[in-house]
Amino acid sequence: MDQFQELHAFIAVVETGGFSSAARKRGESQSAVSKAVNALETRLGVALLHRSTRKVTLTDQGQRYYERTKPLLEEIQFADSELASSTLAVSGLVRIAAPSTFARLHVLPLIPELLVRHPDLRVDLVLSDALRDMVEDRIDLAIRLTMVNDPDSVVRRVAGTSLICAGARRYFEQRGQPTMPADLAHHNCLIYGEMTEWNFYGPQGRFSVPVRGNLSSNSAEAILAGVKAGVGIGMFHRASLVEEFRDADVVTVLDDFIHEPRDISLVWPKRRFVPTRVRAITEFFATALALRI
Repeated sequence: MDQFQELHAFIAVVETGGFSSAARKRGESQSAVSKAVNALETRLGVALLHRSTRKVTLTDQGQRYYERTKPLLEEIQFADSELASSTLAVSGLVRIAAPSTFARLHVLPLIPELLVRHPDLRVDLVLSDALRDMVEDRIDLAIRLTMVNDPDSVVRRVAGTSLICAGARRYFEQRGQPTMPADLAHHNCLIYGEMTEWNFYGPQGRFSVPVRGNLSSNSAEAILAGVKAGVGIGMFHRASLVEEFRDADVVTVLDDFIHEPRDISLVWPKRRFVPTRVRAITEFFATALALRI
């Protein structure tokens, strides 16, 4: 049996979650798909899939094989397409992950221009403050505002921002402004994620201050809404408060104690072959974000 037929069948089963759905996707019989995957496992001498009456899942060897072969197959398909059409047009689906607030301010406004440049491109924008498993979630490009230490990813810094401590004027009119980090013990600090300690810098270097408050969330949008409503003080990336600074309703405090720059980076899975569409959107956002922030 043709090895590419085996590989196509295997990837279809993985991405659709079953043999019958893979057969429908490929326009083949279920027995043909099953035969192709069985032939692949026999040739490799390993089981790639766990089969049950309810679902099909990857074995550890299957997961590794999928992660290695999927990009190769995509690159072959792109090469075929490019040669067949005699063009290097960017097309197909790209999944882009970005933090929700940052995406609303800086990524969403750029999407129309991206699609005008590449009209055959389809964008699936995943907005989440949680760090996603790029391979498991099939993310082509992630925009990160945190340090990335992932040996399986490529990281490209495109801009920088800083942390700021901010609150609404009405909150400070009622509670007063903190002048020292230790003053936060007497303030309602809104907790984003697991940030129950905020980092500051003094004459002796970096130090942390424990904070607490009556609102916590894994969404920066929720914390920002609380700050704008005068509920309390929050810690943010400066790039996430662009609109709030325009009307001066939100002000920063403790600026002299915050000196921690943060990188804004583009991250994509490390692979030998990077699809044309991923290279194109990477260059687009690298240039556009650097100019915007």
